[in-house]
Amino acid sequence: MQEVVNQSSLFINRELSWLAFNGRVLQQAVDARTPLLDRVKFLSIFSSNLDEFYMVRVAGLRRQVASNVQATPPDGMSPQEQLEAIDRLVREQLALQRRCFEDLLEQLSANGIRLVGVTDLTAREWGALDEYFESQVFPVLTPLAVDPGHPFPYISNLSLSLAVEIRDPETGEDHFARVKVPRSLPRWVPVIGRPTHFVPLEEVIGANLGALFPGMEVLRWHAFRITRYSDLEMPVEEPEDLLATIEEQVFKRRFGEVVRLEVEDEMPSHLRTLLLEELRAEEVPQSAALMEGDIFEAGEVLGLGDLLVLNALDCPALKDPPFTPSIPPELRDTRRSIFDVIRERDLLVHHPFDSFSATVERFLETAAEDDQVLAIKLTLYRTSGDTAIVESLIEAAQRGKQVAVLVELKARFDEANNIGWARRLESFGVHVAYGSATLKTHTKLALVVRREADGIRRYVHLGSGNYNSRTARLYSDIGLFTCSRSIAADVTDLFNSLTGYSRQRLYRKLLVAPANMRARLIDLIDREAEHAKAGRNARIIAKMNALVDPEIIESLYRASRAGVEIDLIVRGICCLRPGMPGLSDRIRVVSLVGRFLEHSRVFSFANGGAEEFYLGSADWMPRNFDRRVEAVAPVEDSTLHVRLRSLLRTSLEDNRLAWDLGADGRWTQRTPNGVVHNAHEVLIRESWGLSLSDHRPSGEARPVGSLV
Repeated sequence: MQEVVNQSSLFINRELSWLAFNGRVLQQAVDARTPLLDRVKFLSIFSSNLDEFYMVRVAGLRRQVASNVQATPPDGMSPQEQLEAIDRLVREQLALQRRCFEDLLEQLSANGIRLVGVTDLTAREWGALDEYFESQVFPVLTPLAVDPGHPFPYISNLSLSLAVEIRDPETGEDHFARVKVPRSLPRWVPVIGRPTHFVPLEEVIGANLGALFPGMEVLRWHAFRITRYSDLEMPVEEPEDLLATIEEQVFKRRFGEVVRLEVEDEMPSHLRTLLLEELRAEEVPQSAALMEGDIFEAGEVLGLGDLLVLNALDCPALKDPPFTPSIPPELRDTRRSIFDVIRERDLLVHHPFDSFSATVERFLETAAEDDQVLAIKLTLYRTSGDTAIVESLIEAAQRGKQVAVLVELKARFDEANNIGWARRLESFGVHVAYGSATLKTHTKLALVVRREADGIRRYVHLGSGNYNSRTARLYSDIGLFTCSRSIAADVTDLFNSLTGYSRQRLYRKLLVAPANMRARLIDLIDREAEHAKAGRNARIIAKMNALVDPEIIESLYRASRAGVEIDLIVRGICCLRPGMPGLSDRIRVVSLVGRFLEHSRVFSFANGGAEEFYLGSADWMPRNFDRRVEAVAPVEDSTLHVRLRSLLRTSLEDNRLAWDLGADGRWTQRTPNGVVHNAHEVLIRESWGLSLSDHRPSGEARPVGSLV
């Protein structure tokens, strides 16, 4: 078996698999069944995802090429081969993105929403726009000349800029200048009297360049945009001051090398050459040189990630209808303490279908106010600016409770926000720990220590999602409340290892990374294989964001060969090849991409008839097992298994949002044949307590709003 699974043909490349996932996001924008403004949202998400992919993954591969790295991933592709394959696939996707954008502009226009140019405006509208430019835009702009006395200016990552050619009428000389389109102003400027008509900000600036270069002749201008390497470079050794190190790295990230140049289609070749040469001049030795092939023609509008704001327009007919998350029946009597409820039995919550504020926020708010609560401990990976959770932690500290928070400073692109939260919490007396430079604390844990009549009791919340009220409305996440003594003891040990000194590797119930998670999961998978060989009930259903780890994939291949039926629900990257005869023909892989971002991690093992469920924060990736602190807990209350089993079944039965992975690495979208099963609709209806027998014998799903 070992010789078989080491063959590179049995693994799908990680980067190409991620691009395939982003392609599924793009298909949501292409799909006419998706409401119009939600199509715009998905197009925006596709663009923003691709930006981050270039900032981190492509940039990292370019550095590997420059450093002549020879090591290859399990699929066997060298860094250069990966870059070439990425370029081919991205350019195919960008061509589809362009066609989709053009179609969306037509559809939006038909619904009264338009992006217009200044030449489309009436005299009155132009006058109002001119006044807006003079009062709001002009004071913010800084024209930057490029000549022997003015070196090429620094250009920030993902910023939109205008390359301007001007002519001095007295000397006849041509000059180049750069004007940055300010991020502090709205990208889409509404037209007076027509609030759903917008002029792109760069058009407003371009039409008024004469005000920036008085006495000069503006020959032409074209928009461009660059992408820089933006990952953090953490030291190998533990730094003396992690907070200061992260702050320094966040600052240095601004000056990472350029890895991509996006330009308007009509930008002339001499301007492209000028930009390319100037950007090459600032390159760092550890990166591959910027080449002509790193230029991407992006159409007439660059930075389509900015389209997301259009999704907020008050046009309910063009979006998925809103819904109100439900309050779990156990918590609807607000006169009862949430601790009383959890003490009676474990509680499972599934966001956004279950209310975040009525569950997680209530748990921490009650803990802050309850005089019997002695201590609160929490991990913060990403949190929202308006969060009630931070306020609860501050209130608890001010009431004299012991409050300890592990703030992960290395949460990618949230580093500055988390530094701010950490300092604010510290200023109110909260004990803040920053974890380790070498391990990212990704686990989602809250521990409340309470004095009760029969002694000290500990209450735990463990989940897959961040303590973030905004993403709790957008991401599909699972969480468990319990006061199990063994799980609470494990969580206490884990917090002690995070805030103090510990080499704890033995845990009673928790699967913890990097201590024991990979080994425990492999044991569980191998146990299913033994059940299958003995003729007992053997099945694995695992739901996660990504499956990359080669050792886990090997164990799944072994289980499949032993006769275990395996269903994998993997939203994003999947490096396992299902359906290969004699190796993985009992493995099926499905991905759901839809209204909510699938983010929950749930694992089911048939275990010969004594079914076990686990949930937590970890994907099955090397980084989660080796370079992150993660926790996965068993769901021991069998009454909760019914809901978890239903969640997994609903995901597997979906035929509207689901895509199947083939042995060739290609994803195929399922097509409803009569009855539509949209997993997100079903879960909304379940949360409302509506009948699930109300299926439609047609190819189109009834809008969720019509079920109210």
